[in-house]
Amino acid sequence: MTKKILIAAIAALCTATAASADGFPEKPITWVVNWPAGGGQDTTSRLVAEALSEELGVPVAVENYDGAGGLAGMRILADADPDGYTIGMLGSSTVIQQYTTDAPVMMDQLSVISFFGPDPGALTVGAKSDYDSLATYVAMAKEAPASVINGNDPPGGASYISAAIMESSLGLKLNKVPYKGYAPTVTALLGGEVQSATVPLPQVLDHVASGDLRVLGVMAADRHFLAPDIPTFAEQGFDVTAGDFRAVVGPAGIPEEQLQVLSDAMVAVLSSPEFVSKANAAGYMIEPLGAEQAAARIETFDTQVYPVLEAAGLVTNPRG
Repeated sequence: MTKKILIAAIAALCTATAASADGFPEKPITWVVNWPAGGGQDTTSRLVAEALSEELGVPVAVENYDGAGGLAGMRILADADPDGYTIGMLGSSTVIQQYTTDAPVMMDQLSVISFFGPDPGALTVGAKSDYDSLATYVAMAKEAPASVINGNDPPGGASYISAAIMESSLGLKLNKVPYKGYAPTVTALLGGEVQSATVPLPQVLDHVASGDLRVLGVMAADRHFLAPDIPTFAEQGFDVTAGDFRAVVGPAGIPEEQLQVLSDAMVAVLSSPEFVSKANAAGYMIEPLGAEQAAARIETFDTQVYPVLEAAGLVTNPRG
């Protein structure tokens, strides 16, 4: 599957086609959400759909599809007519499910339109921990492999993947203890059951503000808007980017002109100060990228996550 995502995006943008973007879009667009109403994917999708409707001048109707851990909706999206009138949003789980699920939706069945933004992992410890800096944490973890107990999701979950990518990027070996959700993980960290956790930053900020926890670094390209005083891993000399993300996609084969219109419209929406303000107020980071850059970001995650899944024994659908 190496480079398939990037190749598919470039091909969609560069291959000649008889289709014309003149007048596109001329009718309502359907936005597929592959999770029930009320969750993060639904909330962000509805924010974007409203703004995209204003940008394109046609209605953008959100439709929710639940089932199979998000796969039901992704199958609807992948099987839609590739005319640019059916699009939607995916997260890191879609990339992971390529290798861990029977009959998955593969990334080469989709056209990447834009990148919405990351939901980065953060390395958090107790406020009274001996790990007073990221450098100290890394040094102590290297000195005594598997001695640091880290709280995270079960194998395959976002905070587990963040921990595993951190291990592989920095040459560490943690003792990863799984919990069923972010809340139990944070509770375990507060109670001293674990020494660190790799959940997304918003999950720990209240406890940071109360003085009970300390964040050593954020696994993102830029500082999180909710905590601008907390440095990224990269700022501290450690090349780690990990966590969940959201990107906008459609079925593979959308003609290049239509794909370009959609990509440009999405970047315009996501770059709007008004939209960024709304998204930030709802707790979401925005990183507006066009089709080619978005495909490259997804490909990077794909390359990182496959060996993590393989090492955890989670791969049931190996790469060809």
